[in-house]
Amino acid sequence: MAYVILNLGSNLGDRRLNLSRAVRAISNVFGPFEVSHAVESKSWGYDSPHRFLNIAMMVQSEMPPSEILRTLQEIEHNLSPESHRNADGTYADRRLDIDIVAIDDMVIDTPELKVPHPRLEQRRFFLEPMNEIAGGWRHPVTGLSAREMIARLPNEDD
Repeated sequence: MAYVILNLGSNLGDRRLNLSRAVRAISNVFGPFEVSHAVESKSWGYDSPHRFLNIAMMVQSEMPPSEILRTLQEIEHNLSPESHRNADGTYADRRLDIDIVAIDDMVIDTPELKVPHPRLEQRRFFLEPMNEIAGGWRHPVTGLSAREMIARLPNEDD
């Protein structure tokens, strides 16, 4: 049974309700879970007046990583069917975004799935909630904990 660490984000509509629905849908498939407090942040990788609300969620699964990804993509699409990208390929606002941050100490690098998340160390809104529920997890390549990665980030107002 593998521990799967997720980041869920929303910056459109009732953000808390969107995240609550996602947590419920994910727990219906994966069973028991842990969830962090929410953190608010500005959009990452694009400009938007809509701030994100993000949480970390940890579940357990016996599914292979590709099946975990497919299942989460299906949940995400059911709850937030709009595209997460603009016509030019840039990020867009969304009701729900589900990212697989880590699966135990696995390193996966396929076109469909990259674990740990390739931009984990740059995203305070991933790291702070993750540190709350998975403080003992260490990046399988760098050996750094979420707390250590947070300490390396530049200070921001968010």
